[in-house]
Amino acid sequence: MAAASGEERDGVALTNLDQPLFDDAGATKRDLVDYLDAVRDRIIPALRDRPLSVVRVRPGRPSFMQKNVPKYAPEWVDTVTMWAESSHRDVAYALCNDRRTLLWFANQRAVEYHPTLVRAGHWHSPTHLVLDLDPPTPDAFDLAVRAAYLIRETLADLGLAGAVKTSGAKGLHVFVPVDGETTADQMAAATRAIAVRAERLDPALATTRLHPRRPRWQGFPRLDAGRRGNRCIGL
Repeated sequence: MAAASGEERDGVALTNLDQPLFDDAGATKRDLVDYLDAVRDRIIPALRDRPLSVVRVRPGRPSFMQKNVPKYAPEWVDTVTMWAESSHRDVAYALCNDRRTLLWFANQRAVEYHPTLVRAGHWHSPTHLVLDLDPPTPDAFDLAVRAAYLIRETLADLGLAGAVKTSGAKGLHVFVPVDGETTADQMAAATRAIAVRAERLDPALATTRLHPRRPRWQGFPRLDAGRRGNRCIGL
């Protein structure tokens, strides 16, 4: 049975589809559902078996990050319990492994998907190392782009290759796939080494250091290698 003012797909009740997604969005909740359903064959493989956090939006309210699966979630939403450093407690994360789980998240107005760098059951084996490229100011995105080219040069010198993507905020992320046998501590050390090597290649462009007494790293984009293996891939 379809929900009131909604419809059903793959057994998932979809509600309020013609409401604005959020204030001044220029899009409806239906647009989000249709989009995620259309790209499901691309997004689900990236999410599969990875503990998932999402950012949800609502009209008239601020967006928020959801980690713990709400009690009203359907029983068919797979979950895994994992320690969350930010909240210092065990959290029941969702695993978005199929279409109906993705549709359920879409119906919850989840617009950002943040899977971890590890898969459930393989807690100490990150699948990617990640460098954050943070521009010194919001209007200096071109510097983050130049830093990404610098990282590409650094990776090529080491026989590695990465993929660049927007961070969802103001900068860029560079993802480098690994064999899944490297520990989180080894990955963190390797990521720092790559960042330092890139800084040495062009110290006039980027920095790995924080300058607490100076605004935004003296105008340089920052090569942030602080991500650990259990943190997120921001889709």
